[in-house]
Formats: sequence, C-alpha cells, structure tokens
Amino acid sequence: MKTYNILSIDEFKTKIGINSRLLGIDPGSRNIGFAICDENKKVATPLKIIKKTKFELLLKEVNEIILENNIKGIVIGDPIKMDGSKGRSSQSANDFAISLLKNITIPIALWDERLSSEASFKITQELGTNVTNRVNKLDKNAAAFILQGAIDYLSN
Repeated sequence: MKTYNILSIDEFKTKIGINSRLLGIDPGSRNIGFAICDENKKVATPLKIIKKTKFELLLKEVNEIILENNIKGIVIGDPIKMDGSKGRSSQSANDFAISLLKNITIPIALWDERLSSEASFKITQELGTNVTNRVNKLDKNAAAFILQGAIDYLSN
C-alpha cells in the first residue's frame, strides 16, 4: 500500500497524472463541503455537504466518492490567516489531512483557501440565488472554489 505525506501543490502535480479527477474538500467546523473536477482538470463542480460527525462515517463517505468518481488526488482547503500565518483553523485542516492520509492512499495537498467562503457567497449572490439557498450550499460551493483555484494553478 503506497502512502503519502501532505504534498506541496507542485509535488502533488507530479503524483496525480495528466488525466485525473480530483476531490476538493472544505473542512468546516460543522459541515464539510465536497467538489470534484473533470479528468482534464478544467472545471470544479460542487458535489455535496456532509455534517461533521464521527470521523469513521466521514472516511466511509470520502472512500465512496473516491471509488465512484475515480478520484486520483485530494485538495483540502487551508484557511491561512490574511497575514499569511497559520491559526487554529489552519491547524485543524492540517490535522484533518493527516487523519485522511492514515486511511487513504491517494495524494493529498493543502491549498490556501483565504476568502473562499466569502467569494463563493458573493458569486451566488451575483447569480441571483436567494440567501437561504446560498447559505445551504455554501460549503460545497466553497469546496468548488478551492478546487478551481488549485486546478487553475495545476494547469499552468
């Protein structure tokens, strides 16, 4: 069984292959948002939101997403502070990534997600989505925003 450490985005790029679908994760304090991208890594699409409960249930869900969608790598949002330092939320995202690494054998990278939730909320506002719908879909939209940023970087 091949295992990985948390990879830099550049190391991650060398491990995932050219045609590979990726899973984006926005690990929040209450909910975890998921998004996936196409094989060509052009478009990230919101997938689902899972309430944060037992890690074993979350792990089961992640493994199902990986198998059903032929996922080759995971990008986890890292909520770095605006000044570039790492706070409690960033440490929590790092701990989450480490927990996944102990149980999943595909590459994982952290991606700076500063303002992802705010940006996804603004985008849906501009699309005319009502507030309740925006709030209910915030986590999976934020995951898509995180993943889109990473795949845009990986494409260059």
